[in-house]
Order: sequence, then structure tokens, then C-alpha cells
Amino acid sequence: MEETLYDSKGNAVAYIAYNDSATIYLWNGTPVAYLEGDKTIYGYNGKHLGWYEDGIVRNLRGEKAGFNKAALPVFAKFEPFKSFKKFKPFKAFKQFAKFKPFYSFGSSNEPLSQYLMAGR
Repeated sequence: MEETLYDSKGNAVAYIAYNDSATIYLWNGTPVAYLEGDKTIYGYNGKHLGWYEDGIVRNLRGEKAGFNKAALPVFAKFEPFKSFKKFKPFKAFKQFAKFKPFYSFGSSNEPLSQYLMAGR
């Protein structure tokens, strides 16, 4: 099962491959992060990136960084074909998860792809 992640403009940027250890891949097939448990997002470099709750990707400041289709505040644009999945790197030692901040109503200024690449 896969779930598409969109940026705030409705572009398909990444997807979660639940049947592949909940790995988050960019649309070009690059594995950048994974879900630990159901909600915590870690990069393969061990960095704690944020949380995924109620279909919303939240950064460490509590800002909205991405959305699934159900939580998307705009219409989703056409999803292009996905590239083949690239090999996953080994998972680095994980940082301790940060405390959750109060969630913000605003969106992050950082593009979703750039936010997820911080885990590479």
C-alpha cells in the first residue's frame, strides 16, 4: 500500500510505501525518510524530521510541510508516473525525538522535497 504526499500547491512530491517498512520516497524514487511507529518521521541519516498525523506532515516547528490527499487544502494535481525505487541506505543511529510543539495553522515556507531531503 502506498500513500501520496503533496506539497501545499497540490503537487505530488513523495509517497509512503507502507509495505516497504513505511519508507518515504521522493517521486524520483529516492528513499529519504521513514515512519517510526505510526507518526514519527526519521531520515536515513538518523535525524528526527517531524511527525505525520491525520494526513499532515509536520516539521519540528509544528508547521504543515505536506499533506495526504484527504488533508490537502487545495485540489490535487495530476500524479505523474513514479520512477523506479532506488536502493535504501542503512538506517543511521536515530536522534532522540524532540518534544512536539504546539501545532501551527500555517504552512512551512520550505518545500516538501527540500524538507524530506534533510533526511538523506
